[in-house]
Amino acid sequence: MQAASRIAPCLHETPVLTSRSIDQLVGAPVYFKCEMFQRTGSFKARGALNAVGQTGAEVVATHSSGNHGAALAYAAREAGKQAIVVVPDDASAAKVANIERYEAETVGCGPTQDDRESTLAEVVRRTGAEVVHPYDDYRVIAGQGTVMLELSRQVPSIAEVWLPVGGGGLASGCVVAAPDGVRVVGAEPELAGDAALGLELGERQPQMPPRTVADGLRAALGRRNFGILQSYGLDIHLVSESEIIDAQQLLMSCLKVIVEPSSAVPFAALLKTPSDRPVGVVLTGGNWRADGY
Repeated sequence: MQAASRIAPCLHETPVLTSRSIDQLVGAPVYFKCEMFQRTGSFKARGALNAVGQTGAEVVATHSSGNHGAALAYAAREAGKQAIVVVPDDASAAKVANIERYEAETVGCGPTQDDRESTLAEVVRRTGAEVVHPYDDYRVIAGQGTVMLELSRQVPSIAEVWLPVGGGGLASGCVVAAPDGVRVVGAEPELAGDAALGLELGERQPQMPPRTVADGLRAALGRRNFGILQSYGLDIHLVSESEIIDAQQLLMSCLKVIVEPSSAVPFAALLKTPSDRPVGVVLTGGNWRADGY
């Protein structure tokens, strides 16, 4: 894939971790793709680097609750460009600090999708910046798909890959990049289950109220992402808030790593749906503080 070669110089190839205790709970070998060790602390660096690497604009802008904003800031800095990130006022303080660490300008907005998009539109009018959408952008989707390319190379025996679904950038990229015979499975919080509902009804759904602890998954599924996932027939499992927290604590206890709640969502779903085949789980990021904010 061209995206993989384009972004490789600025990325880590993240490790895969295992746990015998978790294997026993699930009933099959589970391989955790640890994107918390990626540049900026999440998989989002992949899509941002691929998009920024294909634009001639000197200023790029986006809206983000945290991880994509930091990723775009990092990608822009690496390319000698300026980044502007619209950040909702309920964003994690740890994630906002991560954006600012990479020298982006931040602009506050309200918590809804409409708030984000209207504020971003004003930024574009003011600065002429090129928008790099967090997920509804084919360049971003291709970059996120490199997670699947790496994981399938690192663990050739893998039969399923479970991952969280928010805006759908990671899921879209991974279903496109999945080798023959590898099934992709999605997971969402019950409080942000718009993708599952939309795919069931055959019509993209609006964002649900931003209440889930899995802050990275609060966004509504993007238009391009919906089309890709609908064509694939992605199966999405829903999990409760308590299941997310329990899964997060179990991951940190068994793997000895920091994972943010969004990362724990697919593992929480897997615990409810045991598999008998080798399973990969994408741990999408680790930008989280012990106080949960």
